[in-house]
Amino acid sequence: MRAVPRTARRPLRRRATVVVAAAVVLVTPPGAAAADTAGSTTLLPAGLDLDAATIPDLQQRMDDGDLTAVELTQAYLDRIDDLDDELGAVLAVNPGALDEAAASDETRAQDGTRGPLEGIPVLLKDNVDTADMPTTAGSRALLNSEPDDATITTRLRDAGAVIIGKANLSEWANFRGAGSTSGWSGVGGQTANPYVLDRNPCGSSSGSGTGVAAALAQVAIGTETDGSIVCPSGQTGLVGLKPTLGLVSRDGIVPISAEQDTAGPMARHAVDAAIVLEVVAGADDADAATGEIPADLAADFADLDLDALQGARIGVWTLSPEQSTTVDDVTEAVFATAVKQVEAAGAATVPVQLAYRDEINAGETPALLAEFKRDLNAYLAATPGDHPADLAGLIAFNAQDPVELSTFGQELFEQAQAAAVPAEDPAIQQTRDRIRELARASIDEVLAQGPGTEDDLDAIVGLTNTPGWQTRYKNLDGMGDAFEYSTSGPAAVAGYPNVTVPAGFSGPQESLPVGVSFFGARWADAALLDIAADFEDQAAARQAPRFLPTVGADPQPDNPEPGT
Repeated sequence: MRAVPRTARRPLRRRATVVVAAAVVLVTPPGAAAADTAGSTTLLPAGLDLDAATIPDLQQRMDDGDLTAVELTQAYLDRIDDLDDELGAVLAVNPGALDEAAASDETRAQDGTRGPLEGIPVLLKDNVDTADMPTTAGSRALLNSEPDDATITTRLRDAGAVIIGKANLSEWANFRGAGSTSGWSGVGGQTANPYVLDRNPCGSSSGSGTGVAAALAQVAIGTETDGSIVCPSGQTGLVGLKPTLGLVSRDGIVPISAEQDTAGPMARHAVDAAIVLEVVAGADDADAATGEIPADLAADFADLDLDALQGARIGVWTLSPEQSTTVDDVTEAVFATAVKQVEAAGAATVPVQLAYRDEINAGETPALLAEFKRDLNAYLAATPGDHPADLAGLIAFNAQDPVELSTFGQELFEQAQAAAVPAEDPAIQQTRDRIRELARASIDEVLAQGPGTEDDLDAIVGLTNTPGWQTRYKNLDGMGDAFEYSTSGPAAVAGYPNVTVPAGFSGPQESLPVGVSFFGARWADAALLDIAADFEDQAAARQAPRFLPTVGADPQPDNPEPGT
């Protein structure tokens, strides 16, 4: 049975006006007005708060016989039914989810657990291939795709996970039009921020972020080229890890560029993100980048050290005076408080700035355009089904489709089609090599804070995001995303790890989440997860969403720049 996309239930909305029901006890963020919430039909086992539960909590309940995978999956499916018409996070529900859960219960009873995700509902971003559901990248052109499971999908299933559905995303991972709106796709419509419904969840892993933040699944898989795990995680109050490039296989994932793309976990709790990474990480013959994983790299990512900040040295990526005029005062105060919390946990902090940003920024988009044409054409050629054969075919499809270009255009598609692929133009490869070298140097040089190792930094911390902007559309409102500030670029271009953790609330009525990002050396994913878990424990900043309809309008900014 093939999953039916939920598009008909979620038409395009310019402004959210309906207050969504909450199914668990939710806590009001400081300064936020209370929402009027109606009762939900979600039935939970006694004492179970899905928002607060971690994977170890759930595994203990299932081992003790107090919870089954069927009950847990049904609870999440009920929440999808109750909430997702307004949230737009779930592009398609897996019609076999309850069967997978029942099989998990039988496996647990007869043979024990297959892995740490036994019976745990997982939401996959809909650019991750699944054999039992189409993989659309949000595009109507791929509704009839017929891929096999991606490597990451297979690893999740082998560890016992229940694939509950596919998450909506910014179409083509926000790499179709220059004036795009994050969280919108032709298949899934618009994803809302669960904290304030007329605000944007950031892209392109928008459905993964909103879905986990609103407890529509325990965890989700997102993907990032530059910002699309950490930005939606920051704006929806999650822990999100963009791993070192090559740590997680990209086989069977719709690409932007093999030079920067990676998949990673998005979760309400650091321990859950670490458990998911432990399951999906590892070498894969189908992805050459995974062959660079060091042979001695420890894979026990879930063995977290909650004292990791004690005695650590952390670089603080301070805002420049120009950036400070863009970032609002409350958000700056959240970041300042986070730095104090890092220090309170026992770390020494050092103000830092990262070099080479202008040259990196100038080269990134030209490189991505050429690589996108190369890698997407290869993916389309290898994927069975009735769909356009290449990028030129997608451009032609969009031009005649009544939905695809309704909110913004396809300028990036057209620029990529006009670009030479790297194999045909040595200058493209030189640009890629140069910006990767500079991005790595920008991090490595800051981490090495003197002639001796005693001065080295363990990680760099920066502000992940400014609060979610009002969702607008280029063709309807004259502008799309109102992106203001990001620290994702150096780690993204370098291929280094980056993890964001909830740090507080900002925006009108202090109603919108703000995160901080810890990033560091190549293959330092385990150390960064330790730091993230320690900071999460110290800050205790996350609060469950309350689905406010609005908190008022924002002024229109001058520099929209969506994440990919």
